[in-house]
Amino acid sequence: MLLGFSVGLLIDNPEFFNRLAGKFCSNASMRFIVLLWGEKSCLANNETLGVPVFSYKEMVKLGRENRAALIDSLDARKGYRYEVIGSDDIATLVYTSGTTGNPKGVMLSHKNLLHQIENLGVLGPAKAGDRFLSMLPTWHTYERACEYFIFTRGIEQVYTTVRTLKDDLRNYKPDYMISVPLVYETLYSGIQKQISSSPNAIKLIVFSFIRISLAYTELKRIYEGLCLTRNPEEPSHIVSMFDYLWSKTIATILWPLHVLATKFVYKKIRSAIGIQKTAKSGGGSLPTHIEKFYEAIGLEVQNGYGLTETSPCIAGRRPYYNVLGSVGHPIPLTEFKVVDSETGEILPPGSKGIIKVRGPPVMKGYYKNPLATRQALDEDGWLNTGDIGWIAPHHSVGRSRRCGGVIVFEGRAKDTIVLSSGENVEPLEIEEAALRSTLIQQIVVIGQDQRRLGAVIVPNKDEALLAAKEASVVDADAVDLSKELISSMLYEELRKWTSECSFQIGPILVVDEPFTIESGLLTPTMKIRRDQVVAQYKEEIANLYK
Repeated sequence: MLLGFSVGLLIDNPEFFNRLAGKFCSNASMRFIVLLWGEKSCLANNETLGVPVFSYKEMVKLGRENRAALIDSLDARKGYRYEVIGSDDIATLVYTSGTTGNPKGVMLSHKNLLHQIENLGVLGPAKAGDRFLSMLPTWHTYERACEYFIFTRGIEQVYTTVRTLKDDLRNYKPDYMISVPLVYETLYSGIQKQISSSPNAIKLIVFSFIRISLAYTELKRIYEGLCLTRNPEEPSHIVSMFDYLWSKTIATILWPLHVLATKFVYKKIRSAIGIQKTAKSGGGSLPTHIEKFYEAIGLEVQNGYGLTETSPCIAGRRPYYNVLGSVGHPIPLTEFKVVDSETGEILPPGSKGIIKVRGPPVMKGYYKNPLATRQALDEDGWLNTGDIGWIAPHHSVGRSRRCGGVIVFEGRAKDTIVLSSGENVEPLEIEEAALRSTLIQQIVVIGQDQRRLGAVIVPNKDEALLAAKEASVVDADAVDLSKELISSMLYEELRKWTSECSFQIGPILVVDEPFTIESGLLTPTMKIRRDQVVAQYKEEIANLYK
């Protein structure tokens, strides 16, 4: 917390202030406190230590009075001292947990934020008079960058919450919505539930239409050249021509049914959702089946990519290059490269590695933390994102001819897990707590872009058998336990040992073979290779979350 740097405190409500006031006020030298909501009388007066407290309305009134004084009086203007600032000066400090869990202050300059304002327009044709709906916290860098862009374009901004989202979508009918994947997953689940609860005849018709539209949009992507591939080799002209003609012909046959579904089914679904033009998603990847569903019903969803350290947006899908499965092309003046995680060698398009980025949106560094800055930024200005991904190869023909250069994000090389709600989870705390159980030999917490955490667990079978016998769950002469019984025992152990952790584990995958160096799941220094574990059990993990 930047106690020595800050001069004022803006607080949400009296209850929140009263919770932190004692320790905070005794360590911070504040000149004023601004209370955004609630009554000043509800503040714990003994904790403000004589610091002036202003309500939001009082701050607005003071601003108007000072502005009037400056306009009306030349002498008043002379009394003010202005400091010259440059584009490279720090505009804001935003704290992020980083990869270790220790807070790091990201120094973002005026140039960083101005780059966002000047270039986010390439991600969508937003214009004055449009209406945006947002439910992200205002301190979130994604939200802040969008706000700065919105206000400089004369666009109306509407704030909502999880509780009021459906009503606000219906009442305000926003042109665009800015949110995280979980919101779009929730809307999708609600639509599916409503269709499933319809009479059988209607349900059959709607689901049939959706299947037809999914096939139609899949074929449309083929002949439009918007199918993602890692293969650097171009298809032959003959194969490409056949691909085009085949997909175009079948899509033409399906098109009348798709139009019929749009008129009588999808139009009602989109009206119920309320988004008029485009849904903007960030803070994680959208599941493919959800993306395809929205595409089928005609609601455009554009995914983007960024970090707090990059102000944050560095890539995004364009309306005319909305390549499903990707996070789009880099925004202007931003460079990407993918390097080998061990050698640092630059990898060719289509090869998976660590994503690095350079350009105007990249931070100045971490506040008063030169070591962390040197670890993240090299001498040439390249930021190590800590994320795994690849750049789509360029093809001049074929079903991928318009995908060249898009960025594909495949997960985090660092340990931090980002849930679909946008919440960051440091798995080490949970794993260390779980490993206190004698029944758990190895554990990897999972859940990237999912609603909740899960875990891949290697049980200690001997200890589990012993515990089962002591609890008289099995006969004294038993030599083995069923997988169902082991799973049940592990759930109980997780509840017991991780109950005080910030996040709890949901579904678990029990595996028989331990993680070893020989299997490639342990490093030579006996550290678990998380990405390799997730890759090896990819299908089982996918089934776990179904």
